[in-house]
Amino acid sequence: MLQTTIIEGIKNQTMIVEVLKALAIILFGLVVGELIRKWIISLSRSTKYVWIFNEETAKLLWRFILVASILSGLDTLGILEFKVYGAKISSLIGAALLFYFAYLIGRKAQDYWVAKGGADAQIKAKVFYYTIVTLAFFLALNIAGFTGKLTTIVAAAGITGIVLGFSAQTVIANLISGIFMYFDKPLEIGDPVEVGEYSGIVHDIRVFSTRIRTWDGLLVRIPNEKLFNSEIKNLAKYPARRVDVVVGISYADDVEKAVEVIKRTLDEIPYVLAEPEPMVFVEELGDSSVNLAIRAWAPSEKWFDVRVEILKRVKKALDEAGIEIPFPQQVNWFADELKVKLE
Repeated sequence: MLQTTIIEGIKNQTMIVEVLKALAIILFGLVVGELIRKWIISLSRSTKYVWIFNEETAKLLWRFILVASILSGLDTLGILEFKVYGAKISSLIGAALLFYFAYLIGRKAQDYWVAKGGADAQIKAKVFYYTIVTLAFFLALNIAGFTGKLTTIVAAAGITGIVLGFSAQTVIANLISGIFMYFDKPLEIGDPVEVGEYSGIVHDIRVFSTRIRTWDGLLVRIPNEKLFNSEIKNLAKYPARRVDVVVGISYADDVEKAVEVIKRTLDEIPYVLAEPEPMVFVEELGDSSVNLAIRAWAPSEKWFDVRVEILKRVKKALDEAGIEIPFPQQVNWFADELKVKLE
């Protein structure tokens, strides 16, 4: 009887110790979680990496540490000792929670990044998100107790990846091209561009494709692989762009006078830059006219307006100066003398 009482007392003492140990673990988790939460919040006020160090991330980490400490405390009490498929239930729950919280942090960071950096940050945000999720997945496998089976899983994943790679190589090529496009930056949202047979304004840049709104109001989706391998003309990459216009005058007119009239007209047009200086010169002696080349620089965003204004004002100025812009002319020669009968 005495021995039984002693054994029960020892068990009770052991149970009390285990409960106190579990409570200490939970309390420690609360303290550590609160310290980390406050540290991240204070860091968010001074760092430029606010897309990851912000209040949302601090709250998610605090919750994860709290739940992890509770699970550890319950595991200490032996409540979560039973196994499922050879793995402790506490380890499985911890692994699932780790992956879930990593997913939430990656998603929150991605959304915050895009919100602050605009659509240009989409590719960078996607790379960060997939990196976090992939690392969390393998770490969760390790926590769940599948370390011994990890090699088999990785090998199976590698074989699966090869099979999927052949079947989805276009998708992968578009993804990689999108990443290269992000670092190369040949174009940005809002830029007027020419890509192959399409020209217009860049509407959106995504991981797999880029969308262009053409001048006639159509939306064209171009896969990033095709875009990366194409010749891209960015019409607004530099602050100034040259306007090229050719005007033909009659052979009977004074070339010097025409050049002077055109130069004076260019000086009066808004947004025609004084530097580089506009140029007007004889480019070609054509079949029906003397062709004068006009070279004038304008701000890139005003290029089209300046070109339209040059054509309109030069035509008006030449008309007022009595300088003819001739129609195509053709002279016919006859081998025999042409006889015309007049009635």
